[in-house]
Amino acid sequence: MCYDRYVSICKNLHYGTLLGSRVCAHMAAAAWASAFLNALLHMANTFSLPLCHGNALGQFFCEIPHILKLSCSHSKLRDHGLIVLSASLYFGCFVFMVFSYVQIFRALLRIFSERSRHKAFSTCLPYLAVLSLFFSTGTFAYLKPSSISSPSLGLALSILYSVMPPALNLVIYSLRNQELKAAVWKLMTRQVQKH
Repeated sequence: MCYDRYVSICKNLHYGTLLGSRVCAHMAAAAWASAFLNALLHMANTFSLPLCHGNALGQFFCEIPHILKLSCSHSKLRDHGLIVLSASLYFGCFVFMVFSYVQIFRALLRIFSERSRHKAFSTCLPYLAVLSLFFSTGTFAYLKPSSISSPSLGLALSILYSVMPPALNLVIYSLRNQELKAAVWKLMTRQVQKH
């Protein structure tokens, strides 16, 4: 999504060539393949762990750090290696998004029209807020010190980074649709008044 905004704002004359259907299909396939490989590695590792502390989790989701607490194996190095691999994938995506948004904001600050600048900022900022919520709560959930670990905090963080971003995306899209509906309605009423 951020690459789409980057190309549409910073390289708008080349939008059709930079984001054709083939490029979009390749980007989607790369994202799905990397997510599937990451999930497959974690699933294989999780199913190979012997659980000696029972199998009941007091959490909303069956997440990797909580499963590691139930494990009695000495394969912590393998488990932490997979978490580092996942974190590096997420960090790479995060760096790509930050780079894209820095370029977008640099281009927006060069726009002379205040109205165009406001419209572009109002398009980008809600998505940036959702991304910030997702990355900050997800990072805190996985990297928080064990001294502040509690089941209620884990549940709240799980809900914040897994349920809230998709819900906020729906709200953002519906608000944008409301603006679109209002603009169409205004245009139609002007046309009716002219005749």
